[in-house]
Amino acid sequence: MAMADRKLLVEGEADRSFLKEVCKTLGLHTSVTVAPPKDIGGSHNTKEGVFNLLPYLINQLDDGQIARLAVVVDADSEDNGGGYQSVIDRVAKIVEQNGFTLASNPVAGVLFQHDDGLADIGLWVMPNNGDEGMLEDWIKSCVHSDEHKLFTHAQEVVDTLPLTKFKPIHISKAEVATWLAWQKQPGHGLYRAVEDQLIDMNSKLFLELKVWLTHIYSSEDI
Repeated sequence: MAMADRKLLVEGEADRSFLKEVCKTLGLHTSVTVAPPKDIGGSHNTKEGVFNLLPYLINQLDDGQIARLAVVVDADSEDNGGGYQSVIDRVAKIVEQNGFTLASNPVAGVLFQHDDGLADIGLWVMPNNGDEGMLEDWIKSCVHSDEHKLFTHAQEVVDTLPLTKFKPIHISKAEVATWLAWQKQPGHGLYRAVEDQLIDMNSKLFLELKVWLTHIYSSEDI
């Protein structure tokens, strides 16, 4: 089966470029297609767009059109109708229609298994499958020690703004964007944090994500 038939479904363009860079770092970039919903037939690049497209992709996994499937979405917050548990419950309800159940002891992240031996479906709820937040919160947890001083200053700047126009849930987005704006090549996307080695690849969360991605995409096709 073609290696390009290994799909990683994400919410939007920023997520795609970031996860694509992570896959490149792990040597998976030639075998994994990272895509938001609109790239593969969906109507909207949103979390809801991911959920709406997921049944279609699971059917393709069932009939052999794709070999591996995983999803990365933000937990967001319970106050805004989100939260990591609501995401897990939502995806579990979708995949159970095709006979997949939540794995009790996953190697990392969240996995759904099938009794008939189909490949595991992966789910990673940013930032860490247990807290509210988003991709930027994952990045904050993985900032390289060489960048701690600059990142702390970025946080202080955001914290002391005389006026904030963004919602409290988006404070991590503001902090990470400010930090990246002070790098050698400002004005680029989140992927530069990986490409420019601003991320500690030995940090706990990076290693967990590495184990999860490797489990899903590095094993032989069934």
